Amino acid sequence: MNFNAKTCAADTVRSACVVVAVSEPRRFSPAARQLDKASRGQLSALLKRGDIATDCGKTTLIHTPQGKVQAERILVVGCGKERKLSVQHFGKIVSAAAKNLQSGSATEAVSFLTELDVEDRDLAWKAQRTVEATRQAVYRFDELKSDVKPPRHPLRRLTIAVNERGELSEAKSGVKHGIAVANGIELARTLGNRPGNLCTPADLATQARALKKDHPALKVQVLEESAMKKLGMGALLSVSRGSRQPAKLIVIQYSGGRRNTRPVVLVGKGVTFDSGGISIKPGAAMDEMKFDMCGAASVFGTLSAAAEMKLPINLVGIVPATENLPDGDASKPGDVVTSMSGQTIEVLNTDAEGRLILCDALTYADRFKPDVVVDIATLTGACVVALGHHTTGLLSNDQDLADELLEAGQNSGDRAWQLPLWEEYDEQISSNFADMANIGGRGAGTITAGCFLGRFTKDYRWAHLDIAGVAWKSGHAKGATGRPVQLLTRFLMNRCA
Repeated sequence: MNFNAKTCAADTVRSACVVVAVSEPRRFSPAARQLDKASRGQLSALLKRGDIATDCGKTTLIHTPQGKVQAERILVVGCGKERKLSVQHFGKIVSAAAKNLQSGSATEAVSFLTELDVEDRDLAWKAQRTVEATRQAVYRFDELKSDVKPPRHPLRRLTIAVNERGELSEAKSGVKHGIAVANGIELARTLGNRPGNLCTPADLATQARALKKDHPALKVQVLEESAMKKLGMGALLSVSRGSRQPAKLIVIQYSGGRRNTRPVVLVGKGVTFDSGGISIKPGAAMDEMKFDMCGAASVFGTLSAAAEMKLPINLVGIVPATENLPDGDASKPGDVVTSMSGQTIEVLNTDAEGRLILCDALTYADRFKPDVVVDIATLTGACVVALGHHTTGLLSNDQDLADELLEAGQNSGDRAWQLPLWEEYDEQISSNFADMANIGGRGAGTITAGCFLGRFTKDYRWAHLDIAGVAWKSGHAKGATGRPVQLLTRFLMNRCA
């Protein structure tokens, strides 16, 4: 889909469809008022009769505009009661418009939704969010279907309208960033949606090399198990023992900042299928464990977006990739393994494998002399119990870093919520037979997992994002979401600003 920005007026623009807004009880947006005047009150009459919905996210398509309206159709999107929209409401409104357009007959449209008032957000942000939300709404994963049936008249071009020529450069900047972030989100979603037999650790390594072809500024290195063994990554290799697929440690570097500037390091959990190992999971919904590499996918997506935007920042992505399966050589509950840091771990539950591969990757991250390290992982079901499917769990050993991520989440609409890392929780992972256990009991599972990772991150500023509740959806809408690529890219953009 193509996106652009231009100055135009709603009542004179020639288009297959113009998109405008209405709020409760009967408040038209400025562009809608122009269309109402040009149509000799057609919109007002429809609104008065109740034929135009005003609830947030509801859409009404007018096929035959009257009067002097130049567009072939008018799409009116409801905004609800709020005069100043939240980030979430704006995304809902744009998404609703995109879904309506995609299912209709207009292959191009002009959107005036950026004239809406979104709390503390400028035009560039609204243009960027319009692109992201539109692309997310029309995304389809059908690369594995033999009989693909695309929309009959898909939306191919969306123009973001601005009123003043002086606003054009700001809108175009937002569109440019929105396209880059949307590309990153789609990459993360596609990787997450691929099944475990087609997205193995080796496939992820291939994808990293393909990413370098798209973005030559990236540098890619793939460490094999022999190299990991020399480094002493006993925790990571203890997980891959049960799989016939060799583990890979994928390192992607982007050097957009000054040579001596410390990088931001992103570490993404890449368990391409998680059966639980010997501590095998229940069979119901086990197919969704292909999504256990969504942390890795978000690192790929974020690196892609950063490189496409040419952000002036140094960035390193580290992806420990493996399967977790119950082979005869798989780790057993009660085994003790030695991590790259030299610390020993009693494996009480082989289904708590994500922290085992992350701890060695986090130790490896220190060699890049990072400014900050952020790991992203579908780590604990406890996070879903605590926060549901709406927000990412955040834990950190540095409050300034935590605040940066929380702000980026609020700004992007891809929100996070901070949980504590107190010493009382850390005591739960003590072991009689090793330096620590890999689980801390039933209570506060997300926090004790964070405490575990915290034992490997004492030499730098670090934050952990538990995305178990937000990385994918189940049921009719089953599929990867691409979160938290929006949060991470906004975090990086804020650092550049």
